[in-house]
Amino acid sequence: MEVQEAINQFSFVELFLKADIIVKIVMIGLGLTSVLSWAVTIDKFFQLKKLEKGARFVEQALGDARSDAIIEDAARSGDATARIMAIGLQEARIAKKGGNLSDGLISLTIERMQRIMQAQTGRELARADKGLGILATIGSAATFVGLFGTVWGIMNSFRSIAASHDTNLAVVAPGIAEALFATAMGLFAAIPAVVFYNWLTGGIDRYAGRVETLCDEIIARASRRLTDGGQ
Repeated sequence: MEVQEAINQFSFVELFLKADIIVKIVMIGLGLTSVLSWAVTIDKFFQLKKLEKGARFVEQALGDARSDAIIEDAARSGDATARIMAIGLQEARIAKKGGNLSDGLISLTIERMQRIMQAQTGRELARADKGLGILATIGSAATFVGLFGTVWGIMNSFRSIAASHDTNLAVVAPGIAEALFATAMGLFAAIPAVVFYNWLTGGIDRYAGRVETLCDEIIARASRRLTDGGQ
């Protein structure tokens, strides 16, 4: 029975309730940052899946005879990848309206396509990266916040020893338990944030590589049309 009481005294709820106000604030803050990191990760996960779906759609559409119209329809519906490609296609169409182009004008058109597609790609990737800084901050700062809670809990243990003039484990254990719990909370918040950040940035980098390949394909097709005088 005494053993069970001792175990109950050191449950997570009891450790929180009996903790110093500073340690409680640290624990609450770390708990909230952990929830925030999961919320950001879920949001970015679905955003990344949407980007990848758009890239697959454009890759498949490029094999269709009506690829320009399909891509532009997708761009109007809000697809990020299609929006990048549609801007390049629009630039080529504007140049084509002027009639047959000289080699110099074709080169200038291709250069303009590259620049505006790169600019739009940068804007889309900036939207994809938005929020990842939160994960990076949590991943780097949560452990130090937890360490602060650890130091404070150990200080409370030393105060208890000084006040009671007793080094009995029953005196120092509560403060040490608070300290270790704060450390655990810091790691619980930081480790997933670091893992999620690396995973999401890797996914965005892979998407950026796919977009770059698609841009090159769009530019190559537009260059061939402009050179051959095709539609």
